[in-house]
This record gives sequence, C-alpha cells and structure tokens, in this order.
Amino acid sequence: MSTPTGELSSLAAAVLQPGFEGTSPPDWVLRWLAEGLGGVALFARNVRDAEQVGELTAALRAERPDVLVAIDEEAGDVTRFESRLGSSRPGNLALGAIDDPALTEAVAADLGAELAAAGVTLNYAPDADVNSNPNNPVIGVRSFGAEPGLVARHTAAWVRGLQSAAVAACAKHFPGHGDTSTDSHFDLPRIGATMGELASTELLPFRAAIEAGAQAIMTGHLLVPALDAELPATLSRRILTGLLREELGFQGVVITDGIEMQAVAHRYGLAGATVRAIAAGADAICVGGEHADEESARLLRDGIVEAVVAGRLPEERLVEAAKRVGQLAAWTVQARGRRPQWPGAHPDGSPIGVDAARRAVRLTRAADGATALPLTGPAHVVEFAPPHNIATGSDTPWGVGDPLAALLPGTTTVRFAAADLPADGDLPPALLGPARGRPLVLVVRDLHRHDWMAGAVARALGVRPDAVVVELGVPERIAGTVHIATYGASRAGGRAAAEILAGR
Repeated sequence: MSTPTGELSSLAAAVLQPGFEGTSPPDWVLRWLAEGLGGVALFARNVRDAEQVGELTAALRAERPDVLVAIDEEAGDVTRFESRLGSSRPGNLALGAIDDPALTEAVAADLGAELAAAGVTLNYAPDADVNSNPNNPVIGVRSFGAEPGLVARHTAAWVRGLQSAAVAACAKHFPGHGDTSTDSHFDLPRIGATMGELASTELLPFRAAIEAGAQAIMTGHLLVPALDAELPATLSRRILTGLLREELGFQGVVITDGIEMQAVAHRYGLAGATVRAIAAGADAICVGGEHADEESARLLRDGIVEAVVAGRLPEERLVEAAKRVGQLAAWTVQARGRRPQWPGAHPDGSPIGVDAARRAVRLTRAADGATALPLTGPAHVVEFAPPHNIATGSDTPWGVGDPLAALLPGTTTVRFAAADLPADGDLPPALLGPARGRPLVLVVRDLHRHDWMAGAVARALGVRPDAVVVELGVPERIAGTVHIATYGASRAGGRAAAEILAGR
C-alpha cells in the first residue's frame, strides 16, 4: 500500500452512493461530502415535490459542486420522483407496445429535463432487461418487452433522450434480469441461458445502450453459469471486466444494484459484497434502500480501506474506480451547463407522458362485447392487488377507480388482496353487491401470475359477463368479453383506461 490511510478513506467514500432518511440532507451526508463522498441516492422517502428536491440538491451541491445525485426513476410503475401521486409517464412496457422510438426518446428527454431542473444528475434507468419469462416477479412491465430487438432500440432511445437533458443514464440489470423467476431482493436468481442465447437476447440491449453512449451500467445480482458458475454477476470479474469492459468495450461507470439485496448480502455481508464488487470491476456501490444511515456507510467505507490495507483489494483498482466516478461527475457538470430549459410542472403531470399512455392502451372486444363501452353511468370498480413488489414501492397510488370517479361521479371502488377472499372460493358481498344495476369494472395486475386473482375474476365474470376487465400489468391472459390493457399501473395509464371506460 502506498496511499496514506486518510487518502484511502477518501477514495473509498468516492465510490459510495448511499441513501439517507428525510427530505433534506442530514449532517453526516454534508460532512462526508466534504471528506470525499462521491454521490448520494435518492428514494421516495426523500421526495415531497420538485421544489423540495431542488432545495435538497442545492444543499448537497453547496458542499460539493460535482456531487452525483442519483435517483431510481424509471417512470411507470417504478417512480420515486412522483411516488406520492404515481407517475404521469408510462413505463417501458407501454412504450414498447407503441414501438415508436422517437416517442420513447421524447418521453425520456421530458423526464430528464424535469429531473435536471430539480438537481438530479444520474438516473438508475432505463431497465434494459428482455422480459422473456412472463412469470418474472420483479421485471414485467419494467421491460420494454420480450423481443430483444425491440428492447434494444428502445433502450438506446431512452438513453439518448435522458442524456440529452443532462442526466446520466444507467442501463440495468447487466447481464440481464428478464429470464428469471426469482426476485434478487430476496434470493439469487439463476439464468440458465447458453452463451449463444445470452448474446442474441440478454446482451443485445446493453450493446445498444453502450453504442448510444450510456454513461453508466448497473449490475444485476444474478448467477449466470454460462459466464461464471460460482459468483453472481455483481461480484464476477469474468462478467464485469472480461465481458462488459473487454468484450463489449464499455468505458463508463459500473454501478452495483443495491448492495444490501439478499442475493449478495445474505452470503457475503454488506462490506464483503462491496469489496468483492469493486475487485470484480464495479466502480460505484449503491446502498441505502434499507441501510440508510451513517453507520452502514461507514461500515462499507472502512471495509474497503481494510481490504486494501490487507491486500485483498488492489489499491490501483480502487483508484481506477474513484477516477471513473470523478469522470462521470465531470460529465454531469459539463452537461448541466447546456441542459434544456424546463418549462415547469403541469398540474396533471407530464403532457407528453399522458399522451403516450393514451397511445399505449389496447382494447380487445369479443363479438358479444361490442356494446359494453362506454359505460352508461357510475360504475363499481373492483381492484385486485397482487403481493407487494419492493421495486415498485408500496405507497405509490395505482388503480382505475379514482380517475374513473373523476369522470363518472358516483363511481365506487373496493380493493381486494388474496387474504381478503374467502378460502372456500365464494366472492365477498362487497365485491359484486354494490355493482347491482351498475357497470362493473374488474382491475387486475399480471392476472396470469396469480391463480387466486384469476379464479376470483372468472367467478365474477360468471355472474357478470358484461364486466369490463382492465389489465394494468403484462397482458398475457385476456379475460372477459371486453378487455383493456394499459401495459403498466402508472397514474397516466390508469387515467387513459378511465377515459376509454367513460368514452372521453
């Protein structure tokens, strides 16, 4: 070791992107910025509105002008910036369904301009996964689709659009999280594809992202035996250095997915996974979705320093990682000087986002369902809630009932989870009772993945075959005589569905 411990500590802090609690930066974050912290990650808990985020980022930048301020804002179902209301922009699957790359680029540019105006400089998006497994529990509507070429062209368009607004894009989850049936928040997914299959499917969108100039790529906590039979991608030198750097030629910043996720933290611990990721070729460590405190950040920083001192992490690798983070920070400073002017927030959110959500809606009618729309009066809406997905957040509003009630006053809404339905299969009175003499709307999310939901919908349609089914997830199963698919549960998608229902 040739670098003094104090300088090592600063280098170690430079590669961290911790989260924190609150809508203003805590003292420890400001102190760490002065001591070398390279960036922070914002989550829904840090966002009240755009003005508040602007004040937060200004306080961070006062301590370090080139600080990387990251957020996990995919739009659609995964929104942090609009978490309190739901996203006014559609997510990837809706954009893929439209398949207009120019529109995708424009939506991403619109999002980027709003983020940049609030002081955000790095976005952990787009999701570049090919959702080739329809039973995937964590990707689904976050993907542009199941066809690699489509996903590749929209990934590139999203990268170009976001970065045109001076916000660095971060394509995820390398080398591809689409063909999994396990959520890496809880366990280690395994990708069984061959090298040939990986090259023709999972890797195509990442090649496109690199060619489009993506400033960053996020690793996936995935075991891919065709590439490395022992280590998850985040901790694999074969994957991060051999494949991503040397074969694909990526020169930007490699950022880990949340290092506290159980796919890596359960076996290696926070500090252990962090050191292994940097040694493998990662340049920045995302942490703080759950461990959002100074003690966790100190654990990682000190663990990195200790690993260098002990010879378990080459010092030159840490220096290289910190240098790349600095280069990204310099890019954001330069880009902010030429960013487009943000016209300000619209009361209903993003106009281009709402229009895109309308373009994405698909209406399917059976021959005997031709007269079911528009609804003739106030409806009864039944929303079936799937199990909570950590990636999408538990507090973000979703549904069709509220926007439909705004168009058809008197509309009522009830919501059921699996635990709310009787084990004997009977439908509770609140499900169909209020719909007597009124239109009935059944709202589902990923109907094909939830047997309890499919069973309840089938029983409801048996009683009310005139009911309209609205799918806010992946439309793998078409139910009912009239079916509306929005390709996502964003606020914009819910509004678009309500407009179809009300004939507006």
